[in-house]
Amino acid sequence: MDFTECYGDTVSSLAVAARDRNVRLLRSLIRRGCDVDSRDNRGWNALHEAAAAGHAVCARDLLKAAAGSSQGCRAYVLSLTHEGESALYLAARRGHLVVVKLLLKAHADVNQQTNDLSSPLYAAVDGGYTELVELFVRKGAEVNGTHTASSWTCLHQAAYKGHGDIVRILVGVCRLEVYDDHRITPLFVAAQYGRRHCLQVLADAGACVCVCACILKVFCEFTLRPWCSEDVFVPSVVGASVNAQAADLATPLLIAAQEGHRGCVELLLDHGADPNLSCSDSWPQLPVHAAAEFGHEAILARLAALTDRSCDRGEGRVSPLYSAAKNDHGCCVALLLSAGFSPDGQDCSSYFGSACTSPLCCTLATGNGDPTWTFSDSARLLIAAGATLTGEAWAWILAACDSDVLQYVLRHRSFPGPERPSGVMSHHLSPEQWSRRLSPEELSGLMCKVFDMVCHASYWLPSLLGAGLEPSLLLAEPNVLEDMDSEGVNYFLEFVNWSTLSPPLKDILDRQKELITWGPLINLGPCIHSIWAEVRVDKTCKRMMLSTDGLDLGNSLSL
Repeated sequence: MDFTECYGDTVSSLAVAARDRNVRLLRSLIRRGCDVDSRDNRGWNALHEAAAAGHAVCARDLLKAAAGSSQGCRAYVLSLTHEGESALYLAARRGHLVVVKLLLKAHADVNQQTNDLSSPLYAAVDGGYTELVELFVRKGAEVNGTHTASSWTCLHQAAYKGHGDIVRILVGVCRLEVYDDHRITPLFVAAQYGRRHCLQVLADAGACVCVCACILKVFCEFTLRPWCSEDVFVPSVVGASVNAQAADLATPLLIAAQEGHRGCVELLLDHGADPNLSCSDSWPQLPVHAAAEFGHEAILARLAALTDRSCDRGEGRVSPLYSAAKNDHGCCVALLLSAGFSPDGQDCSSYFGSACTSPLCCTLATGNGDPTWTFSDSARLLIAAGATLTGEAWAWILAACDSDVLQYVLRHRSFPGPERPSGVMSHHLSPEQWSRRLSPEELSGLMCKVFDMVCHASYWLPSLLGAGLEPSLLLAEPNVLEDMDSEGVNYFLEFVNWSTLSPPLKDILDRQKELITWGPLINLGPCIHSIWAEVRVDKTCKRMMLSTDGLDLGNSLSL
């Protein structure tokens, strides 16, 4: 049943008078002998109404009337609604200090709990009524009890609501290291919701307790040990630890970094929070990962400087670039790269799936294949920083079927030119520019994926050949011409001398011509190859002049 809605036809006249603070009517009804304990559909009587309304005069008159009744004042003041709420609880929930004092004088139970485990103290904490909290603590209220289904204490609730003054009162009488059913402490709650004042009080209290415990231990060791034949027992004193972990191993520093509470992060670090404490049992998560995942740049910069760099490329670790790139926080990716984190990270497929062999693959795979997929800023930054283009990365780049994506990659990476003697470099290029050339492994990975995606040659073939890919590499797989469309075949043939094609390749072209799957360009005469050669050489020269690569590609054309 719903005991929160009041049905007017069930409320007594005395209760209405108390609710309306009509002292004259209330006294008149009492003199007429009206029942002071008459209940409505919620189980409320006139005292409950007076307490909720905060009218001390009405409450006092009702208590006097009850003292002369058969049930007595004590039983009356302890009467509960159908929700288990006492008059003291209702007054505390609304912050009525005078009524609370009156009810306590009438021997109200300060620890009476409601059906949902709340209490007068918990209600006062929730409402932020500092004077009431002080009063209840002086009257002996239970300060360490749990008052919710999730086992929150008054200290948890005070931290959650951000009532710093109340937290300061409670830390003097409560256990600091109390847990809810997820092993979350009040200090963790303060960090999670950005309650910096409360966090400061809790962290300071915990530090003070630890210092006192150390002093006590030293005192006992040096003072009592000479008189004891056995080891001196020093009782353990538990304070609010800034590194206390929840059931899922999350720490206050992790949750503060995740939620973007910079002040709380700084405070926790100042009090000894460990940025290298693993915060997950499923993967080696650190606070720096949380900051990167949610795009909190200032916090990320602070934590990146303190985090053990073994997470950068270490085996069994996870680079924070994964967290930033997967969520396309380009500013965070740029920050980590500038801080010296490797764009390649490490293979994390065992943690996050087969696509996560590198941060670049991870961000390329996110949403790839979706019509709304876009080439992310994170991917651009990683490529520009020199991320290794593995076969998996090439697969995602080619699968995008977007020539702009491929052209961006080729602006930052170049194909190898003619072999040079060891230690000899072109005078056109700096060592940094030469390092941007595709490695043999990267080129091999590209060719493997190209042969798997011949059907989409119209997207990638012009860009690759225009960037200087050696055409003979494509001829290593004869079937490439069989799977390529007519437009792609003709474009490819512009870069080779048709007369030098091997017999198997000529046979393929003849078959395609017969099946009308390929139509050769109009024959421009016997000089066609020399004309195309001149055009290609001219384009190549211009590209060498404009490109930072400037490689000598003249010998790479099969003319």
